[in-house]
Amino acid sequence: MLDSLKIKETSRNVTPGEGGRLASLSEVHSSITVPEGAGFWRKLMAFTGPGLMVAVGYIDPGNWATDIEGGSRFGYTLLSVILISNLFAMLLQHLSLKLGIASGRDLAQACRDYYSRPVSFVLWILSEIAIAATDLAEVIGSAIALNLLFGLPLPVGVVFTALDVLLVLYFQQKGFRIIESIVAGLMGIILLSFIYEMILSQPSIAGIVDGLIPRTQIVTDSGMLYIAIGILGATVMPHNLYLHSSIVQTRAYNRNDEGKKSAIRFATIDSTVSLALAFFINASILILAATAFHANGHFEIADITDAYHLLDPVLGVGLAGIFFALALLASGQSSTLTGTLAGQIVMEGFLNIRLKPWLRRLITRGIAIIPALIVSSLYGEKGTADLLVFSQVILSLQLSFAVVPLVFFTSNSNIMGRFANSRFLTVLACVITLIIISLNLFLLWKTFF
Repeated sequence: MLDSLKIKETSRNVTPGEGGRLASLSEVHSSITVPEGAGFWRKLMAFTGPGLMVAVGYIDPGNWATDIEGGSRFGYTLLSVILISNLFAMLLQHLSLKLGIASGRDLAQACRDYYSRPVSFVLWILSEIAIAATDLAEVIGSAIALNLLFGLPLPVGVVFTALDVLLVLYFQQKGFRIIESIVAGLMGIILLSFIYEMILSQPSIAGIVDGLIPRTQIVTDSGMLYIAIGILGATVMPHNLYLHSSIVQTRAYNRNDEGKKSAIRFATIDSTVSLALAFFINASILILAATAFHANGHFEIADITDAYHLLDPVLGVGLAGIFFALALLASGQSSTLTGTLAGQIVMEGFLNIRLKPWLRRLITRGIAIIPALIVSSLYGEKGTADLLVFSQVILSLQLSFAVVPLVFFTSNSNIMGRFANSRFLTVLACVITLIIISLNLFLLWKTFF
């Protein structure tokens, strides 16, 4: 079985289905030209895009609640947790892109190639649950944003999110660069919104620097530890590992060792810089909560809606809440685009089944809309906030089932050839995996018991 995963040298124009193996996202595989003989910056621009698409998953609405609660309750103290979580994410996303480039298989395809059919089927079910949970967070986040900006009732906002199916399908037909550009634009809106919020709130620079230093108090204080684990659990997203291993293959780099080495280098730069932006945004949410709420005696703000309504009076500026809600809407919509692609990658990779994009999108969004619509209709804002937290608990449970295969595959020279992880990187990845699994299990235990 390992032989089926050995690196197979292909020409630049890979033919989908050659050798009985469909290329990952075959309709856009190797569709973006990488200029040969170009300088560093032109090549980097050619590889820029997948990192941003992955980064939006780290700032989706599911992250907001934990960051807001952490900042309002404990000030800047948990900034170090956001930093550590993003460092973990940078390493895991590097492994993901390296798997895609070196083996020519995305993570879902690699699982299908290596594991038995029953194991692959179980992993597929678990990954679909993770994607549904991610989509649920996007639906709720977008509905809350529409409610805050335009006064739409939450159930109406939930239904309204179904319309983005048409937008996703339209832009998919225009080419992969268009989707990357849209995500980059939405990311820019989020970034500019929080730069504006930071200027308004005028946070303590000394407090921020101090918060970036890990404290033993985070471990000894049970309340602080619980939120810290929630931040970690909401940061590393399992569907992003499947997504990244696929979309890096949209670049038309030479499928030889030298071409793969160069592709891994530029894709890693793209990924690391993009995740650094995601770190700034996540940190900004916590810093804003610490400055606007914790410093003014509001210690129990854990709800996005409450945060929105308090920003204007606390900061004394009428536009603060609007920019906050606008960033939330952009976060939900950008995550929608990447979640759709991740769903396609997972289904095609695990099952080798290709559904029409509109059908795949309707199934995924339908699974998310039904519980969101029921809860928002029966329980209102409080119910949707609890459902948002629950979606993050589900993601925490699924994470290890994506991380463990990823670390195993990228450490295996039969699969990766000369690009297999070094012994140091393997040990580091295993330690990070054990930390993530242990903390997420603890989070789940605390949540349910």
